[in-house]
Amino acid sequence: MKIFVLVAVLAAALLPAQTFRPRREPIPPRSAVTAEEIAAGKRLFQSQCGGCHGPEGGGARGPNLVRPKLNHAADSESLFLVINRGIEGTEMPRSGQLHDLEVWKVVAFVESLGRIEPAPLPGDPKIGKDVYYGGGNCSACHWLNGDGARHGPDLTGIGARRSVNYLREALIEPAATFPERYLLLNLVTKDGRRVRGNRVNEDPFTIQLRDFSEKLHSFVKADLVELNRLKGESSMPGYKDTLTKTQIDNVVSFMASQREGS
Repeated sequence: MKIFVLVAVLAAALLPAQTFRPRREPIPPRSAVTAEEIAAGKRLFQSQCGGCHGPEGGGARGPNLVRPKLNHAADSESLFLVINRGIEGTEMPRSGQLHDLEVWKVVAFVESLGRIEPAPLPGDPKIGKDVYYGGGNCSACHWLNGDGARHGPDLTGIGARRSVNYLREALIEPAATFPERYLLLNLVTKDGRRVRGNRVNEDPFTIQLRDFSEKLHSFVKADLVELNRLKGESSMPGYKDTLTKTQIDNVVSFMASQREGS
């Protein structure tokens, strides 16, 4: 019996890999795309998706969808699957409250966003680059195109993921837009060591953070006497009072122009 099982396992291992790929369930057919379907999709989008992607799809906590090409959805069927099933390992959940016809309506609305002309930039990206690396000193905390630090979010390709309005708010009121992943932490260990930094990862038993010298720390929660999650706070300073409106416009334009590598 053991020999038979071993032979069966070996035979299975030698079969072509595609034999064992899970079959993708057939996607239900969509109805014709009409103005009414797009309008209905917009209403569903605003109630189900607008909290993350913005009411007009321009990006908030989630990516900007007002662009002709989406990273995870090269065609209509892929977009249906993203909305219907979510994206594993990301904050994009499955649409448990929408039935298939409603998902297709949301698809129609999102696809219509790709035909919208991008908003004009409010300033000069070239001057904004000088402010970003100069007076703004943004590279001291942010990684961009292979350069900078990693205290804050990676800004590579940020213009393809976030709207102009979101980028402006991030400069003026960072705590309002700071990603949950970069939650600011203060903790104290049993031996009295104090560590402050941004959360990198957390599970029920451990927590990892990066301090402001870019050193990674990992702790077992049972070894901590204090673990303070500073929600509503940001390690990033607001630039409302340190940069002029023109400088902010220029930095926003520079970041909005960063569309490669996302």
